[in-house]
Amino acid sequence: MGAQSRMTHVYRPRLWRRALLLLCLLFSVPAWTADILLTAADDGAGVQAFTEALAKARPEDHVTFTPLKDLPAPGRLPASTRLVLLDLAGLDWRLQDAQGPPTLVLRISRLQARQRLGNHLPARISLLWSDPPLARQLQLIANILPQARRIGVLYAADSEFLLPELREYATPMGLEVVPQLWENTNDSRPLQNLFKSSDVLLGLDDPQLYNPKTAKNLLLSSYARQLPLVGPNAGFVRAGSLASTYSDQSDWLAVLDRLLDQPPATWPRTLYPEHFKVAGNPQVARSLGLEEVDETNVAARLAEGEKRP
Repeated sequence: MGAQSRMTHVYRPRLWRRALLLLCLLFSVPAWTADILLTAADDGAGVQAFTEALAKARPEDHVTFTPLKDLPAPGRLPASTRLVLLDLAGLDWRLQDAQGPPTLVLRISRLQARQRLGNHLPARISLLWSDPPLARQLQLIANILPQARRIGVLYAADSEFLLPELREYATPMGLEVVPQLWENTNDSRPLQNLFKSSDVLLGLDDPQLYNPKTAKNLLLSSYARQLPLVGPNAGFVRAGSLASTYSDQSDWLAVLDRLLDQPPATWPRTLYPEHFKVAGNPQVARSLGLEEVDETNVAARLAEGEKRP
């Protein structure tokens, strides 16, 4: 056997072993990892817990939190960064620079976005809505109050833009939207007029109308008229409204996890979380002479309805 033949005989098995080792490494390591940067003006316990939960859900990625005050201008961040904004201060910072990395904005309502952006949505920014979808809230009413047909809606100048969309969803369901402008929340007359012509009150997520100062008047009037208030969010259910749909931290984590598996170019410009829950207030239901809301079953029915075309 010649020298060349002996060398080939010795090295060929080594080459195969190295090739097999390389293949094993390639299949055992993720195809790519992402740098995911979360930021907010406030770095309190809730924000830290959310960051830790996302990092735990995505161990293959590099998930970090940096306070907003410690970040450079958005355009100076690496283009490969996936930026997650956890408050409105973060959005205001991001809007300063059109060249920033692809960005997901959490905890922003339709009204807050309109106040900042109007009808224009900047490129490379995706908004994940915090307020309950109007269609979902109407379906909630249809499930827990099937006899209700007239949907009373208080609105202010900032939330009036939601009315056409609400009517668009309500009409096919055989529901009538009864709107009432409430410019001065110290004046109860618009509220009383609306209650006279409604079967249920649907709260829009408008903090000018639904806040700690107006809650007492709204809820006491609701009880006095025996008229249920649905929405505007889970916090108001705890305060005294009948029920609402909402998405919690686990729901937001599921949405983020799915989006972060996709290339940023495919991220939707706006999105409501497909994962959600139902909150009901049993004491309010009893005081209004209604059945308690079965939160789990109602949420399951609503979710099933949204899956069907």
